[in-house]
Amino acid sequence: MKLTDNFFKKIEKKTNVDKETIINLAKNLQEDNLKNEDALRDVVKKLSVITGKEVSKEKEDKIINAILNDKVPDIDKMV
Repeated sequence: MKLTDNFFKKIEKKTNVDKETIINLAKNLQEDNLKNEDALRDVVKKLSVITGKEVSKEKEDKIINAILNDKVPDIDKMV
C-alpha cells in the first residue's frame, strides 16, 4: 500500500469521505482558488453535507480566514 493510500484511508476512517470525493473537492480548489473566498465557502459547505456535520457561520468564517491567511495546520497532525 502506498503512503498516499494510507493517508486517504485515515481520512476516510475519520470522516467517512472516500478518496474519490476528496480528490474531486481538491480539484475544485486548484491553487488559484485557494484565495477565492466564494470557492472556499462552496467547498466547506460541500464537506459539511458530505460528512453530515453542521458548520456554523462563525466556524465557516474561521476556516476561510485561516486558509486565506495561510494559517492552515499541518494535515498530518489532523489525521
